[in-house]
Amino acid sequence: DRLKPLVADADPVLLSILAGVPMHRYYDGLGLSKIARSMPNTPGQIGAGVTVWTKNAAAAFSDDEVVLCREALKAMGTEIFVEDESFIDLSTSISGSGPAYVFMFIEALADGAVRAGLPRKAALALAAKTVRGAATMVLETGKHPGELKDQVTSPGGTTIAGVHALEQGGMRAAVMNAV
Repeated sequence: DRLKPLVADADPVLLSILAGVPMHRYYDGLGLSKIARSMPNTPGQIGAGVTVWTKNAAAAFSDDEVVLCREALKAMGTEIFVEDESFIDLSTSISGSGPAYVFMFIEALADGAVRAGLPRKAALALAAKTVRGAATMVLETGKHPGELKDQVTSPGGTTIAGVHALEQGGMRAAVMNAV
């Protein structure tokens, strides 16, 4: 209600970054039609995020207004436009919550290395840079992660032994269940 007088005589574009607040809440509460809804993630704080967004398809956004939304979101990293608002909530479980899962994985990699005798600082750097490099390979090669994994796993080698240990621990199921 406090915002309503601020937008009463204007035709603003509202770009929401609030998790779980659907566009209809803004229509109903403020009477606005030019609503863009987004879900940024915490790596956006350092310009390395990914933000999924959409806009009210029934509203008459100008090309400049769409560009303004894109550019605002690009300030946090990559922006991905989706037509269907329901994809915003679905993507939250990946890009919104996903950084926590990746942080846990990095921590676990580093803890495993510390357990084996590597100093904490070196272990953490190796783990974080390994995750960054692997993610970059997926994005830049366009290859399926399974194919890239298979390129690292030699028959009877240490990598396939580690993959087996992760599978025994239910890693894939645990990640899929988290999402």
